[in-house]
Amino acid sequence: MQSDASGRSTLLLSGRHIAARVRPGEYIRAVESAFRRLGAGALETPPVVHIPGTAGGFHVKSAVGAEAPRLTAVKVNGNFPGNPGRFGLPTVQGFVALLDAERGTLLALMDSAEITAQRTAASSLVAALRLACPDAEAAAFVGCGVQARSHLAMLRDRFPLARVHCFDTDAGNAARFDERAKRLGLESQVAGSPAEACRGAAIVVTSTPSRTALLGPDDVAAGSFVAAVGADSPDKQELDPELMRRARVVPDVLAQAVAMGDLHHALAAGIMTAAQIHGDLASVVTGRVRGRTSADAVFVFDSTGTAAADLAAAELVYTTLRNDPDVPRFDFAP
Repeated sequence: MQSDASGRSTLLLSGRHIAARVRPGEYIRAVESAFRRLGAGALETPPVVHIPGTAGGFHVKSAVGAEAPRLTAVKVNGNFPGNPGRFGLPTVQGFVALLDAERGTLLALMDSAEITAQRTAASSLVAALRLACPDAEAAAFVGCGVQARSHLAMLRDRFPLARVHCFDTDAGNAARFDERAKRLGLESQVAGSPAEACRGAAIVVTSTPSRTALLGPDDVAAGSFVAAVGADSPDKQELDPELMRRARVVPDVLAQAVAMGDLHHALAAGIMTAAQIHGDLASVVTGRVRGRTSADAVFVFDSTGTAAADLAAAELVYTTLRNDPDVPRFDFAP
């Protein structure tokens, strides 16, 4: 990939423009490559920075590649769960800055919400292809917002899904997701609780802002795969520590999951140690750790959201759109 050698032209990319030009399948390939690069030591991901706000907060994630041309992505995401009801705004807002790590120039500023939704679902799919039962027909979605929709689209494309159960504390969200699933030709039903949604599901996706456990060890079926994507800060939690202890846990990035995510809570409760994890996703993708070998094993993908995937997604978007004449640009002064 080539960057703008002049360093004077910065692409300004809206979420709508990105969504219109970059297909979900392209994110899958990019994110899988990112985990291979992580496994090979070709990406560096500094610790996440959390900045508190009012009834929400910001996190700052960054990654830099080791190969030429060296590129850096810095993502600033605001997560404010009350936004839809209070202000009519999205829960997640922010930007990704893609920079040339040799010259220090800003190549692109892009909407983070579209990239976050797609790269998160792509990460879950990369994990599911190795950890979920390949003949999974039933899926459960706990939390029915943007993440649930992007996960449904990617999972339906790669698994023979026929039935969906969903739950959300916002009945409107659940109803809209239910209708979306039905329009896709799936049998769908709104459940009365997270546990009810998960009965018989081979694939479970949790994408909520919960700060208390929603699912325990008896709420998921033998052989299921759980993608837990909501706990992206230390105070968030979706899975009971006992469920984590009994499952084979695969975090996206171990050092990050130790500090936040559902593994963080299991460690804090003293019910698990980091040595008990099955292996991180990079180890599974590169084959150093085996994926599913037992039909009855429960796998938990603890997805805290890695900047390695943000960098891969930003590179993909930049490569796709850098020569598009319709993309607005900001030209720096000489």
